[in-house]
Amino acid sequence: METPAPAPHETPATPPRELDAAPVKHDMAWALLGEDGLRSGWAVGLFVAVFYLITLVLDTVAVTVDPALARSTFSPFTVLLGEALPVLALAGAGLFLARLQQRDVAAYHWRGPKASAHFAGGLVAGFAALTVLVGAMAAGGWLRFGQAALDGAHAAKYGAVWAVAFLLVGLFEEGCFRCFLLAALGRSINIWWALCAAATTCAVVALHAHPKGASGVYLVALLGLGPCAWLHWKRAEGSGFWQAAWVTSTAFGAYHTGNTGETAMGIFTASFIGFIFCVSVRLTGSAWWAIGCHAAWDWAETFFYGTADSGFATKGHLLTTTPQGNALWSGGAAGPEGSLLIVPVTLALLGALLTIYGRRRATQAAPETERLAG
Repeated sequence: METPAPAPHETPATPPRELDAAPVKHDMAWALLGEDGLRSGWAVGLFVAVFYLITLVLDTVAVTVDPALARSTFSPFTVLLGEALPVLALAGAGLFLARLQQRDVAAYHWRGPKASAHFAGGLVAGFAALTVLVGAMAAGGWLRFGQAALDGAHAAKYGAVWAVAFLLVGLFEEGCFRCFLLAALGRSINIWWALCAAATTCAVVALHAHPKGASGVYLVALLGLGPCAWLHWKRAEGSGFWQAAWVTSTAFGAYHTGNTGETAMGIFTASFIGFIFCVSVRLTGSAWWAIGCHAAWDWAETFFYGTADSGFATKGHLLTTTPQGNALWSGGAAGPEGSLLIVPVTLALLGALLTIYGRRRATQAAPETERLAG
């Protein structure tokens, strides 16, 4: 008799399993990290915090050693020491930022082709531009020259000290705004972060107790919005750099609102010159033209011609000048930077920069293009 085969084991039907819901992530890493590592906004915020922390320590030590440094005076020796400390703090904060973003410090616009030649060109451009401005003011009757204030020996002494002091000014301000901040922001900024940064800068100025020339900051922030939005909309190559230039130039003007005697025109001019310095970085590949131009401009303004510099007047200048007439043309207490005549002068400076270095850049790019085409 044939034994029937056992019934196959039947697995009870199971209801279709519902798809598991995707786990909800509460990870905020996206807000901190981007494709290039730590997002620029956080990196810049940490850079600024470290800079002020180091500055506070250095200032405390300096005032403890010499309490006279706590008195605010504008002289070549106080400027020399007063700028040396921020330069040291900038170096420390810059090393921190480079480490944070895993980059070489020199990559923050400190390194570029023909840096020494660009620095020398900036020195010539800064002195020449200020000379044209002072000459135009004197020709129009808005500036009067007096007798020389120093003899040969004292002129050489003060001239040398002022030169070193304003070189430190150039290193600090350009190192801060055109090197570290411009490079860090330009890596990943977009129009929305740029708009937020510019608006925040304006808000900080507005909340300041007694800002000088604050409307100059607001005007620069407003004028930069349209071009940056257009570049963003067109998805233009390098738009991040120009948005960073807008933000840093606005911040550069805001930085000067604490100066005594500043005016809206002087603040607007500072911001516009800051933008010209950004253009120089784009054309030359480094900040050295800007450093040279900045140092020579301030040296000619403060020491050589003896005019007010951003509202500051000082002893130890070679020539003696006095503003005359309407402050709109003479600059008043702000000095030549507060005169309307500075607008055509700075436009001419920008035109010369584009003509000289823009042409050189195009000439240098042509052989490379031909090589790739071949």
